[in-house]
Amino acid sequence: MQYHHIQYYVKNKIAWLVFNRPDQYNAMNFQMMNEIIHAMGEIHMADSADIRVAVITGNGKAFMSGADIKEYALQTQEQFEAFQATGHSLYEVIENSPKPIIAAVNGYAFGGGFEIALACDMILAAEGAKMGLPEILLNLIPGGGGSIRLSQKIGVNRANEMIMTGRTVLAEEFYQMGLINHLYPSAAFIEKVTEFTLALTEKEPDRLTAIKQITLLSAGRISEEAMDLEYSALNRFYRSKEGQEKIQEFYSKSLGKKSSSS
Repeated sequence: MQYHHIQYYVKNKIAWLVFNRPDQYNAMNFQMMNEIIHAMGEIHMADSADIRVAVITGNGKAFMSGADIKEYALQTQEQFEAFQATGHSLYEVIENSPKPIIAAVNGYAFGGGFEIALACDMILAAEGAKMGLPEILLNLIPGGGGSIRLSQKIGVNRANEMIMTGRTVLAEEFYQMGLINHLYPSAAFIEKVTEFTLALTEKEPDRLTAIKQITLLSAGRISEEAMDLEYSALNRFYRSKEGQEKIQEFYSKSLGKKSSSS
């Protein structure tokens, strides 16, 4: 597969999957989603002699700013359903990979971008990185298991407050909660991420796989019931008058910003 919206390469037994739409703050469209799934398949199937660990990060100022509003706002019902179904496959392939997957959050991580980080096994973040699930500000709710995974990782009360307000959260706050494993200075971020990840490549791969399987089970796998409830609610809110008004308002603002900067 030829990649247009991501970069993928392997170096020193580390697979690097880099979101590469920096002019769009790495917003995820349907093609990009499929490219990520394909690259994750490559990681999943690779021999452990070639790939021990994978790092997901972003190019430019963002890890991933969420769904591409220019595509999301114009979706038909059929396109919306396909987008959500593919998104669920994306988060599952990350979470269920036999290899450790590290999210290296270099900048903005909102919506689906933050949900990708939550599906990873560990999160490393640059100091000052901003994250959150702001869907409520569009009269929506998270659609990729974000409410469920965030609740599992920081507790229900904290997750409720963040998702219900849609507020932006600094990496430093998430670090204090234990969601983020390490904070690194922006200037040395990739160097520090590489150093951390290289240490993992020295561990026996079957041990890492076993640990990942055990910790996922201990945290409680996401139930189909919870995912179905999330999808049906999001589908209803996306098609509602209030949801469409906010989405189209945000879409119009994004077009205005683009034309003024060109």
